[in-house]
Amino acid sequence: MSSPRPAPEQVDVGDAPTRVAPPRPGVFAPAYALLSVALVALITVIAFEGMAVSTAMPEAARELDAVRSYGLAFSVMLTTQLLGIVLAGVWADRAGPLPSLYAGQLLFGIGCAVCGSSGSFGLFLAGRGVAGLGAGLIIVAGYVVIGRAYPESLRPKVFSVISAAWVLPSLLGPPVAAWVTTTWSWRWVFWLVVAPVVVALLAVVARRGQIAAADEGVAASGRDHRQHARAAWLGVAIAASAGAVQWGTHSLELRWSAQTLVALVGVVGLGLSAPLLLPPGTWVMRRGLPSVMVARFLLTCSFFGTITYIPLMLVNERGLSLGAAGTILAVGSLGWSAGSWVQGRDRWAGRRERLVSVGGALLSTGLVAVVAITHFAWNPYLIALALVACGTGMGLGTASLSVLSLTLTSPADHGSTSSSLQLADVLGSVLGIAAAGAVFAALHTVAGRDVPVYVTMWLGLTVVAALVVVAGRRIAPRQP
Repeated sequence: MSSPRPAPEQVDVGDAPTRVAPPRPGVFAPAYALLSVALVALITVIAFEGMAVSTAMPEAARELDAVRSYGLAFSVMLTTQLLGIVLAGVWADRAGPLPSLYAGQLLFGIGCAVCGSSGSFGLFLAGRGVAGLGAGLIIVAGYVVIGRAYPESLRPKVFSVISAAWVLPSLLGPPVAAWVTTTWSWRWVFWLVVAPVVVALLAVVARRGQIAAADEGVAASGRDHRQHARAAWLGVAIAASAGAVQWGTHSLELRWSAQTLVALVGVVGLGLSAPLLLPPGTWVMRRGLPSVMVARFLLTCSFFGTITYIPLMLVNERGLSLGAAGTILAVGSLGWSAGSWVQGRDRWAGRRERLVSVGGALLSTGLVAVVAITHFAWNPYLIALALVACGTGMGLGTASLSVLSLTLTSPADHGSTSSSLQLADVLGSVLGIAAAGAVFAALHTVAGRDVPVYVTMWLGLTVVAALVVVAGRRIAPRQP
C-alpha cells in the first residue's frame, strides 16, 4: 500500500483531446488530514515550549542563581538537539521515521518534567539536554514524513501550515508563561508541556499505518552501514564540540584560562566535524544544496542569537514586566507566519530561492531596528514591529529552504538531507547564542547598565544576517 498521489496533470498536444486535470488535494484533504493534524500537533508542542521558556527564563535564572549563564540554558538544549538530528537522519534512513518520532516525544516529555523539578542549575541543564535530544529526533523524522508522504506539489503548503503552527503558541505561549510564572512558578511552565506531548504521541500512534505505508517503495539510502555509523559518531563529536564551546563561553572573562582553552578546542572540533556532516562546499557557498545549508545556518545564527536576549534586555534595562516582554515576542511572531504563508503560494514555484534573499534582507532590516531602539532608548514596544520584520524574513527564508532541500534530493536521501538541514539550522542557533552569550558574559556589569553590550552583540549578528542575501543568490544554477 502506498500513500495517495494526485494524478499527473495532462496538457494539450497538437490536436489531441483536452483532458482536465483533477483538482489537486489540499493539506487537510481526507487523504492527508489526520497525518497533517499529527504533524501540526508535534510542532505546536515544541513551539509552545520554546516561546514559553523564553519568557520564564529570566525568573528561573534568578532563582537558580544563573543570570550570568543565562544563554547556556538555551544553548545546551540546542547542543543535544544536534546529536538528535544526526542520529535521526541515520535512524530514518535505516528504519523509517516512526522509531525516531516515538523516542523523540518520550525524551522531550521527560526532559521538560526534569526541568520543572530541578533544584539546581546543573539538574535544570540536564533536563534541557534530554528535551533537546528528543526535539532533534522529532524534527528530522517529521521532515522525512513530509518528504515521503506528501506529493512534491503539496510540500510548500505543508511547510506553510507547519510554520503557521507556531502562531498560536507564539501568541499565547509568552503571556501564558508570564501569568503562570507570576501566579505559581516558572516550574509549571515546564510541567504543563508534558500533557500535550502525550496527546501528540497518541496522534502519531493513530497514524502509524499511514506513516509506515509512505516508506513502501522508497529506494534504499545511498549510505551503507559503515557510512551510517560514521555519521552517528560524527554526531557525537559535533555535539561534544558544541558543548565545549558553550561551557567555555557561558561565563567568559577577558583573560586566558582553562575555560577559554576548552572553548577554543570546541571551535576547532566544530570546524573539523561539521563539514563532514554537511554537503561538500557548504562553507564556501557552492551553488545548489550547499548554499541552502549555509543560508539556513546564517538565518538561525543571527535570529536566535538576537531574540534569546531580548526578554532579558527588556526586563533588566527597560523595566518591563515578564508579561510585557512576552507580549512583544508574541506580536513579533506574527511575521513568521505571514512570511511562511507567502512562500506557500504557487506563484513561487521554480524561483523560490529569491525568497531566501528577500528573507535575509528583511531580517537584517529588523535587526538594525532592534539595535537602534535599544541604543537610542526609544519606546521598547517598537521592538515588536522590528520583530515582525525579522519574523517575516525568517518565515520566507526557512520554509523556502525546507522545500528546496527536499526538491534538490531524491526521496531515498531525504533522511540524510533533512538531517543536514536541521544540523545547519541548530548549529547556527548554537553558535549564534554562544557568541552572544560570550559577548554578554565578558562585558556584563550590572543590570541596568548593559545597553552597550546588547548593541555590540546585535550589530555583529546583523552582519551575519546580511550574508543570507548572498547565499540566496547562489542556490539556483548559474544561468548560461
